[in-house]
Amino acid sequence: MKIYTKTGDGGDTSLLGGKRVPKSHIRIDAYGTVDELNAFLGLLKDQEVNSKRHALLKEIQDRLFTVGATLATVSGEVRVKKPDILDEDIFMLEREIDAMDESLPALKNFILPGGHASVSVAHLARTVCRRAERCVVLLHEVEHIEEKIIQYLNRLSDFLFVLGRKMAQELNIEETTWAPRD
Repeated sequence: MKIYTKTGDGGDTSLLGGKRVPKSHIRIDAYGTVDELNAFLGLLKDQEVNSKRHALLKEIQDRLFTVGATLATVSGEVRVKKPDILDEDIFMLEREIDAMDESLPALKNFILPGGHASVSVAHLARTVCRRAERCVVLLHEVEHIEEKIIQYLNRLSDFLFVLGRKMAQELNIEETTWAPRD
């Protein structure tokens, strides 16, 4: 089987279920952004400071494939077999956020991304996650999207923010707070 099919050479692509849509369709943008986020999660997982979180980050990548498959499926299509995002997936992120947050100093200011390349990867992933969430919300305005997908992405961006803080702490990097001009 060849990787290229040439069926998209005219600027359209197939959704799971067979419907063809333009590659500029908001649905394609939504699951494409989730795919981009998944690539950043892979980079984040590969950071040495995250070696103990490797399995957790892989699980999140698996859930992002679920999100992508859901977004790539024609609305109302029941013949396509795919896993679902469950409440437990959202609760898992909340538990992880709470566990990391217990050992972090209270947040009193906005934090500027950076301080260490690994921490910056977490912040990049967070911003791509926020963009993915915006794309899915925009798609939800025109087609029904399961709300758990939006909730998962929202919670994941929070997780990535807290993870960036936790990574900075573990790397002994002082967070840079935003100090607005007078």
